[in-house]
Amino acid sequence: MKPDLTVETLIEEAKTFAEAESTHPEPTLYGGVVSKRIGTYIEQKFKAFLATKYNFVEGNTSSGLDLPGLGVDIKVTSIARPQSSSPFKSARQKIFGLGYSLLVFVYSKTDDHETRAATLNILHTIFVKKERTADYQTTTGLNKILAKNGDADEIVKFLHKRKLFIDEAEAYKIAGEILAGGPLVEGYLTISNALQWRPKYVRVIKEAGSVKGIIRVR
Repeated sequence: MKPDLTVETLIEEAKTFAEAESTHPEPTLYGGVVSKRIGTYIEQKFKAFLATKYNFVEGNTSSGLDLPGLGVDIKVTSIARPQSSSPFKSARQKIFGLGYSLLVFVYSKTDDHETRAATLNILHTIFVKKERTADYQTTTGLNKILAKNGDADEIVKFLHKRKLFIDEAEAYKIAGEILAGGPLVEGYLTISNALQWRPKYVRVIKEAGSVKGIIRVR
């Protein structure tokens, strides 16, 4: 009987998978393959790899996460442009975090023209805990205001400057929560404003292993 998948075993298996995949020649990815197809390939192959060893709930469209039972979404991105997309729920995600953790595979693709196969060298495998998934510039900016004993008006002005999708009433509500809660846990993603979040991982790659909550798996 297979054991249940945990976050700890997920991290261990992600390292094993990344090491094996980095030397695997894959003919179906040879040539000008779009990044979305590569992402789907890695995500599906990794989940199939996990399924041979563990029990876990696999995500669907309604859950929005690859591993909803663990509160984890899998992201695959090229080192040339390390970013992905995430569902937009509210502007609060940019301040308080996405609400789930991320397992990020960052790859570099090499084509072998003799064998007509591609190899995905997974350069970085990083686990970002949910408390670190807010936007870096937003959280650090808000914490600077709090450090100077700023008030609700200053926070609201800052939120509007960041061009979040919130009205005046919501902005003051968030300001009250921030003032009551104290300093925010600083996020390490760069999240572009859009109707679908566009997290960027340059800072995460740089700080993995040196910041609590950002685990360098490989």
